Amino acid sequence: MSDNKIVLCMGSSCFTRGNNRNVDIIKKYVKDENIPAEIEGALCEDECRSGPHVSINGEKISGVTEDNILEVLREKL
Repeated sequence: MSDNKIVLCMGSSCFTRGNNRNVDIIKKYVKDENIPAEIEGALCEDECRSGPHVSINGEKISGVTEDNILEVLREKL
């Protein structure tokens, strides 16, 4: 099975609205669940109003927060 690719928008809006914390939650989840994944940051995607944004295997998910990130990961990985 190939690795999953997770990309977090690290533009200032997404970063301060939660992706600064989401990155640690994601890293812990993939490690604890032994899920092969490449995690990286991206520059601003110019859709700040609907962020924070996370892309999982090419699918962009908007409005990702500490409250829903684990649900998103369970569904998408």
